[in-house]
Amino acid sequence: PYPEMVRDFQSVIGSEARAQILEQEGRLPDVIIAAVGGGSNAIGLFHPFLDDKEVRIIGIEAGGRGLDGVEHCASMNAGRPGVLHGNRTYLLQNSDGQILDGHSISAGLDYPGVGPEHSWLRDSGRVQYEPILDDEALEAFQITTRVEGIIPALESAHAIAHAMKIVPKMDKDQLVIVNLSGRGDKDVHTVAKMLGMEI
Repeated sequence: PYPEMVRDFQSVIGSEARAQILEQEGRLPDVIIAAVGGGSNAIGLFHPFLDDKEVRIIGIEAGGRGLDGVEHCASMNAGRPGVLHGNRTYLLQNSDGQILDGHSISAGLDYPGVGPEHSWLRDSGRVQYEPILDDEALEAFQITTRVEGIIPALESAHAIAHAMKIVPKMDKDQLVIVNLSGRGDKDVHTVAKMLGMEI
């Protein structure tokens, strides 16, 4: 039943988001965005919207320190198909198929692969996957904390960072859902260290 079991249990996220946006706005969003490590929270948001072709779906991978090296966890943007945990999916691996250690400022996105359903969605073109660098996520974390009073998880800060890139190019009446998958109080020490601060 795995990975469908994960998708089905997590789809409460997307089902609730879909119902709430229809109730509050009377229409579906133009874009939905979620961070993707292994991909459980993202597939939960995406699944109820997959048949809604007018909804653009974007998954955000951990671009770490950049895709030109190996200090990232962007398996769909910089990896290739392989097998991990019994699934054929996109992975960070060497030429012998050995799994590589990745890097992300976010512990929840620090994973060398992705759920196989995301690989299929990427290859089918239904979902677009984009990398966000550590520095971009850190900036989004700080802005969201300062402006909204919400301390987002660093995983979610990756999704927020991408939203901050695309929203200025969108029309004012367009709707965006960004999945805030966790709270960031667990990440305060990591953020402080990255900013050169002591707590």
